[in-house]
Amino acid sequence: MYQHVMVCLDGSELAECVLPHAAKISTDCSVPKITFIWVIKPLKLYGSAESHISPEERERLEADSMEVAAAYLEEKARPFRDQNFLVECVVLFGNVVDQIIDYTEKNGVNLIIIATHGRSGVSRLFLGSVADRILQASPVPILMVRVPDSKAHATQ
Repeated sequence: MYQHVMVCLDGSELAECVLPHAAKISTDCSVPKITFIWVIKPLKLYGSAESHISPEERERLEADSMEVAAAYLEEKARPFRDQNFLVECVVLFGNVVDQIIDYTEKNGVNLIIIATHGRSGVSRLFLGSVADRILQASPVPILMVRVPDSKAHATQ
């Protein structure tokens, strides 16, 4: 059923709650390809900090972030590879939602797995939800895994 599953990570333990689900689906559905993806957002500085950093330093910091992300994804991919899954690790740069949707459309992804805090009400309004925006824009099914310690989960 699924030929290419994308697992969205961001370096946090919270986002890693998707890994057992990705492993189970990939095993049960004999998924031929899994992509672990992390989108690095452009460095955003506030106030006078913006004028105190050179373009070269900004580029260096963003490149360092991408290197850290690549190493992290490789570490998380290792147990999947040990089980003989074909895993690709991809670090992208830019707007998270745009990059994930663009990658999905251009690379034949047919399932996205992503963590969500399950926020609602005012906190969702102010904090937003990358997962919700991906859900609205995605051309493929999405498995949204609620973070186990999320406030919304605790009230259920």
